[in-house]
Amino acid sequence: MASQGVQDSPPAEGFSEVRYRRYLPKRGPSGLALFAGITAVCTYGFYKLAQGNLEKRELKRENLWARIHLVPLLTAESDRDMYRRTQAAIQREAEIMKDVEGWKAGESVYNNTKYFVPPNYIIVPEDN
Repeated sequence: MASQGVQDSPPAEGFSEVRYRRYLPKRGPSGLALFAGITAVCTYGFYKLAQGNLEKRELKRENLWARIHLVPLLTAESDRDMYRRTQAAIQREAEIMKDVEGWKAGESVYNNTKYFVPPNYIIVPEDN
């Protein structure tokens, strides 16, 4: 006959509770606080972007009007320069061709103006 053994059984008051849950302290802001912060930062960024776009548009408009107001001045300066260059070319032509009889400096060498029309200049006295 086999001898009776002692069975290992639980204590009478029971085993202590097994802690399977992690009890970690909360770290950092909540999800709602993060969402609110990100929303605030994005809203501020879009506001500054809109302000920058308005400023850029205003600068473009200002540059456009500056160019519009400068066009007559630049055109007049270009006309004066072209007139001066044309007169200098006529003077050089007269100096080079002074020995040729019947040569008129500045006159077209073509028989018609079909292919080339010389520019017209309006000479305004500078006393104004």
